[in-house]
Amino acid sequence: MSISKKEDPRAIRSREMFKNAVIALLCEESAISHLTVQKVAAKAGLNRTTFYLHYQDIQDLITQITDEILKELSNKIVDLIHVKDLSEKLQLTQLLDYLYIHRNYLLILFKMNQFEDQLFMLLKQLVETRRKNTKKDLPVDYVAIDIKTASLVGIIMWWIKNGLHFSSDYIANQIYLMYKVQ
Repeated sequence: MSISKKEDPRAIRSREMFKNAVIALLCEESAISHLTVQKVAAKAGLNRTTFYLHYQDIQDLITQITDEILKELSNKIVDLIHVKDLSEKLQLTQLLDYLYIHRNYLLILFKMNQFEDQLFMLLKQLVETRRKNTKKDLPVDYVAIDIKTASLVGIIMWWIKNGLHFSSDYIANQIYLMYKVQ
C-alpha cells in the first residue's frame, strides 16, 4: 500500500497565481497569442523557472486552467443530475455562482469557441439524465433534448456576457420556472 503525498501548498499557490495572471492578462488583451511565459510570470510576481516547474508552455497552462474549470463544472452538473426537487434550485444557483466567479475566463473561452461546445455536452448529459429519471410520462411532442440544452447554454452565455446585473439566484429561478414540467 503506497502513501500518497499531499501536494505542496507552495505549488498550489504558484499555480493559482499563474492562473490569476493569465486571466488578468487575457482580460486586458483578450488574445492568447499575445501571452508569453515572461508576461505571465511577471504578472504573477514569479519567475520563468517557477513557471516551467508547473507547465511546458503557455498552451499547457491554458489547457490545465480550462480542464480544471470544466472538471469542477462537470462535478457541479453531476450533482444537479442526482439532486431531488427540493434542493434543485439551490444546486442550480451554486452552478451559476461558480460560472459567475470564473466569468472573465469563461468569456475568453467563449470568444475562442472552446467552451460553448463543452458546456453544451455537459448540460445535455444533465437534461438527458433528468429526463430519463422523471417519473412522469412525457408527451410525444416534448421539446427535443438538443433544443432544450441549446436554450440553457444560450441563457447561461447571455447571462455571463450581458446579464450579470441579475443574481445567480434570480437566473436559477427563471431557468427553473422555464423548464419545470407542467
